[in-house]
Amino acid sequence: MAADMPSAAAPRNSDLKLRTLSAIVMIAVAGTALWLSGVVWQVFVLAVSVGVLWEWNRLVRAIAGSRWARLLWLAVGVAYVGTAGEVLVSMPVLFGRLGPLIPVMLVIATDVGAYFSGRALGGPKIAPRVSPSKTWSGLGGGALLAACVSVALAFAAAGRYLAGQPVVIAKCALLGALVAVIAQAGDFFESWMKRRAGVKDSGSLLPGHGGLFDRVDGLLAVLFVAGLLVGIGRLF
Repeated sequence: MAADMPSAAAPRNSDLKLRTLSAIVMIAVAGTALWLSGVVWQVFVLAVSVGVLWEWNRLVRAIAGSRWARLLWLAVGVAYVGTAGEVLVSMPVLFGRLGPLIPVMLVIATDVGAYFSGRALGGPKIAPRVSPSKTWSGLGGGALLAACVSVALAFAAAGRYLAGQPVVIAKCALLGALVAVIAQAGDFFESWMKRRAGVKDSGSLLPGHGGLFDRVDGLLAVLFVAGLLVGIGRLF
């Protein structure tokens, strides 16, 4: 039995190494594009958007039952992904070179907080038929950590101004919590699409991580809602 243990562990270790290496490459590519900014960042966002739309279309082919339904789904995908991509491209111009890290850090905080609080506390599932592993305690933990990160980012950007401004601090915390809820909604939406399509991952472009859509589902939702709010603000 002892001789069999290393071989049983080998696949898991191999998968972990693959996921780690793939994550390092993804971070390096995204970080380089963000640092170079300008046209390089725009091309990077465009490439990711096209990749997500390709995976979206793959899911839609399994979901939609007619040509018109597929066209409608594709139009929704173009609007959804296109709006998110436009917001991401605009962020370095509006908030500086590192602007895109703001929503990314909030979404990461949501995922980390949800993972650890969900595992530690457990409890009722939010929508077990769509995503069996997500709990209300996980959502609460994700919202709490995202709120804390949002306040920390605000203090890092304007610490002196925020000192003695409890209302502003509370708004920053609320913003972080709302981002967490939207990110989780985006995650659920993609999980629902995959369940309807009968697949585990949206694609296989990222070794050990599935598809691009799998990795940016929550971020897409956050950026899309931000784009909608900006558009509504311009109208009124």
